Amino acid sequence: MTGVMVAKILMAYLLGSLSGSLLLGRWRHVDIRALGSGNAGGTNAFRTQGWRFGLSVALFDIGKGALAVWIGQRGVIDPALALRLGMACGAGAGLGHVWPLYFGFRGGKGAATLIGALLLLWPWALLPILAVAVLTLGITGYVGLATILAGCSLLPLSWWFAAAAERSLWLLASALIAGFLLFTHRSNIARLRAGSELRFERVRWLYRGWQRR
Repeated sequence: MTGVMVAKILMAYLLGSLSGSLLLGRWRHVDIRALGSGNAGGTNAFRTQGWRFGLSVALFDIGKGALAVWIGQRGVIDPALALRLGMACGAGAGLGHVWPLYFGFRGGKGAATLIGALLLLWPWALLPILAVAVLTLGITGYVGLATILAGCSLLPLSWWFAAAAERSLWLLASALIAGFLLFTHRSNIARLRAGSELRFERVRWLYRGWQRR
């Protein structure tokens, strides 16, 4: 069984290494890492190639995160083991997205892939996470900050709402996810501190509404 588990986690990493922005970018004869912020993620794809391309990239990366968890849990009868293996495969896909084997270990920041993993592991948690992201975007317009805060919101969600038998595991997973997103968004944090982070002004609907009052 251990060999099968290791093989599933490795498969999840290889699946995560399939970068949506880089594979879809080849159809346009562009390397997204040479444009905009240089990041191979959905936000940079949206900024440099438009919303259709950005949405396609996001759906691709969400899908591979969900598929990695599905592969990990397939055939596992014990619920506790299925949760742990699903989490491990989701983490493997996230690591593959950030450090893709097929693209010189230069990938995105992992948020969409982790969302895909959560879609199968803890789907109802996505609603409050999305609410945190939307509110942060509506006030600040900073995508990186919205992603970081959304990831960190998993910690209180795990504390208050995870099943008692799974709470410790979810708290650990949430702390790792928050730390992972802080690490992959360290350049965004540096730009925020320097005052040079790019805003999406058109999504600051809460800020504009407050200004009109």
